Amino acid sequence: MINGQTYTLTREIPVDDSYDIIVAGGGPAGSAAAITAARLGAKVLLVEATGCLGGMGTSGLVSTFGPMGDGVRTLVGGFARELIENMHQRSFLGPEVTPDFWNTHYNRWIPFHPEGLKRLLDEKTIDAGVDVRFFTRVIDAEVEGKKVIGALISNVEGYKFIHAKAYVDATGDAALSALCGADCKVAGIDWPDTAPSTLCSLYGGVNWNDPAYGSDYQGSDEVKARTRNELLPKAIADGHFSQEDRFMPGMNKIGETTANLNAGHIFGLNGLDSKSLSDGMMKGRQLAVEYSEFYRNYVPGCEHIEHLTTAPVMGIRDTRRIVGEFLLTIDDYTARRQFPDQIAVYNRPPDNHPTNTSKAEFERFNREFDGDLKLARGACVGIPYGILVPEGWENLWVAGRCHSSDSQVHGSIRAQSAAYMMGQAAATAAKQFIDTGQPACDLDTEALVLTLRAAGCYLPQENLSRTMTR
Repeated sequence: MINGQTYTLTREIPVDDSYDIIVAGGGPAGSAAAITAARLGAKVLLVEATGCLGGMGTSGLVSTFGPMGDGVRTLVGGFARELIENMHQRSFLGPEVTPDFWNTHYNRWIPFHPEGLKRLLDEKTIDAGVDVRFFTRVIDAEVEGKKVIGALISNVEGYKFIHAKAYVDATGDAALSALCGADCKVAGIDWPDTAPSTLCSLYGGVNWNDPAYGSDYQGSDEVKARTRNELLPKAIADGHFSQEDRFMPGMNKIGETTANLNAGHIFGLNGLDSKSLSDGMMKGRQLAVEYSEFYRNYVPGCEHIEHLTTAPVMGIRDTRRIVGEFLLTIDDYTARRQFPDQIAVYNRPPDNHPTNTSKAEFERFNREFDGDLKLARGACVGIPYGILVPEGWENLWVAGRCHSSDSQVHGSIRAQSAAYMMGQAAATAAKQFIDTGQPACDLDTEALVLTLRAAGCYLPQENLSRTMTR
């Protein structure tokens, strides 16, 4: 029904009831969910709107994984750790990345080749027996009460209605959950400030051997600091940029002369509005020219850089989140709270970017990221199972940035490495539902944690519980 009128399709919609689990979205969370579920014996359909898996890490060119450890131990295990180790074995990580990056380093981002990640995820889905459909979206759903009966997908072939036993929403936007009628909250409506978006870029021609970069990777970190604290303010004062955006993560080395750049905020973009997205892509490409010229004219070693491409997909940090069985808050985070039903643990400062160009917003970000909200070395917060479950639903889970958390802690656990862990947990829970009949909202979480531990996930909680934290 559109605008109060009912429209009848001119041909019958094919129906497929051969799948156990449908995973909507093939980003970090969806890829992990689909591969994990298939390895557990489920027949899985993975639908992805673009032409590759990996989401922000590939289509978005955000080619750095979030921190894997707490400075003392590795926190990120299971499928995510397997993926990182495989990428290292194949030289898909940055040239200076060693196992020490994820074993002991504290708040160290891990650069990688996006094309290598694409190929590796292709291989893993094929090996696991996942049925992948690129250029495909879930556009509607049939529900009975709080149980999903089927999903309508759309692609070049037209429409198809898929019946499955369980569903994982890894769209980032909670698109499937919203179509099902699950309660959700929306950025800019249910909380006032919308996190800015960024269109990332790839560059060639970087002279990483310039003396300014030093003799090791730490040298480039020092150049990043100088770029942020000295060179960027100079360029702003010179009137180089069209907006006075003081935020600058800096370039990350992904090859001997190549880099990715996550810079140039698009403020106020609504990731649930196609016109806003379209305008934002054009604005992002404009900003990419400004940042290319900034690096070429102001930053040592970048005098001959080449701007290779902007990402085909906008880097959106926040749109829609479910109302879950549990809401993880910043108080849980700062208390380093551990949960009996936690399905992951994590240590990453809340990365809540400035929401406008004011100096006050920039200073607020710096206080939170580098001080007030930063967990100490050796600390972590638990990620409880309940943030993956839309409240009251039987066979629907989310994974990735559409989970249930408040805005401050969301900035910590929306990272790719955390999303991979959520995807593995959601898929494991979905398979447990299929095998036992235990609904998502009343799952035996002790059994879930034990299964995840057996799959290599690091879950250090001493006490387990058969019921989730509420």
